[in-house]
Amino acid sequence: MFDQKYEEWISLNLKEEENPRRRELLEKGLGHGTVEFLRSVWYPAVGNFNYLYPEWEVRDFNNGYRYLDLAYMPGGAKGGIEIQGYGPHARDLDVRRFKDLCMRHSMLALDGWVFLPIAYLSIKEEPKQCQQLILSFVGKFLSTDVSVSAEMGWAEAETMRFARRLLRPFSPSELALHLRLSDRHTRRILHRMVELQILRVAGEGSQRYRKYQLR
Repeated sequence: MFDQKYEEWISLNLKEEENPRRRELLEKGLGHGTVEFLRSVWYPAVGNFNYLYPEWEVRDFNNGYRYLDLAYMPGGAKGGIEIQGYGPHARDLDVRRFKDLCMRHSMLALDGWVFLPIAYLSIKEEPKQCQQLILSFVGKFLSTDVSVSAEMGWAEAETMRFARRLLRPFSPSELALHLRLSDRHTRRILHRMVELQILRVAGEGSQRYRKYQLR
């Protein structure tokens, strides 16, 4: 499934791109680290490539061009993701390149980008932790867009917003404090959201002490 969706996503970006510089980069193919991130972290966590753009071009202060590994831009937002490798290149980063990297991140921040660097080793060794990080990253942009449907009332929608903002599992008592509801009512909400397969139980124990997180 991933390979098919990935190829469709790359083809769509190529079809829509009129900038020859970015088109050339896309035709060369994405880096190994970026593809592994998409395969092991992004797609399992998010389930689609909506609003995600590879090799996104940005301008720098010297009127030149730089490229983000991935740009996440729902509704005009600016989210940037870059995969940081670890090898001779990273270990032997000289002073000039280190300063340039810091300046690059500073320029993105000043231009309104929320920037998320992810180590390649974390992708390989801690994919679940990276998935939670990405859910929280996505939640920064989408948490206000959770719709209230017939299956999900305001409390369930706010629970999803709450879960998206956290980098860790949360307890019923934490959610109850956030929602300003009783512990009993909060546990009913959590049970329903597990049934809807929105949340999953992240820690065993009694109903009072177990923890929850997004699936």
